[in-house]
Amino acid sequence: MTEVSSLTGRLLVATPALADPNFDRAVVLLLDHDEAGSLGVVLNRPTPVGVGDILASWAALTGEPGVVFQGGPVSLDSALGVGVVPGEPHDRSSPGLKAARGGPGETAEAADAADTVVAGDGPLGWRRVHGAIGLVDLEAPPELLAAALGSLRIFAGYAGWGPGQLEEELVEGAWYVVESEPGDVSSPDPEQLWRAVLRRQRNELAMVATYPDDPSLN
Repeated sequence: MTEVSSLTGRLLVATPALADPNFDRAVVLLLDHDEAGSLGVVLNRPTPVGVGDILASWAALTGEPGVVFQGGPVSLDSALGVGVVPGEPHDRSSPGLKAARGGPGETAEAADAADTVVAGDGPLGWRRVHGAIGLVDLEAPPELLAAALGSLRIFAGYAGWGPGQLEEELVEGAWYVVESEPGDVSSPDPEQLWRAVLRRQRNELAMVATYPDDPSLN
């Protein structure tokens, strides 16, 4: 098998050519990527559902907008928390999230992955994914993390790819791969995140941010 270079912690930014409506202008934070597949959450799909409506104990720790985000089309009945702990080093030394990667038969594993966050080199109830970004154990008492969390976002569902599937999509030109920033997780204006991430790139991708919403107008 061809060795896969891990993209864990990076962003997948949908290209204008990506036709799947689930990922139209999506910005996906990859929580795990290796030979077994990939798992991430879409950062710019807010829903009308308030965090307080489903996870009242965590509502006070979520920023604006204080709603649940649709993390992807898989396992929409499971919740996953992504939190930023200020001051944490930016490295890629943490092991990825070993979880289900798409497919209807993997829903139970995905729920387990969202719930099984172990203590590591960070506050109890938080596990580093990349740098200051990590997974939050939503089964833990919120007060364990209240003082440490700089931001928290709750996602329903996730985006998953089987072995080699994401690599195929990258070859097809469906995604741009760029570095993530902690602020991407808690953007107060998620509808503008696609343009904002592209605009900060110091190459031709900055020009892509100017593309109209309707590609036929370009």
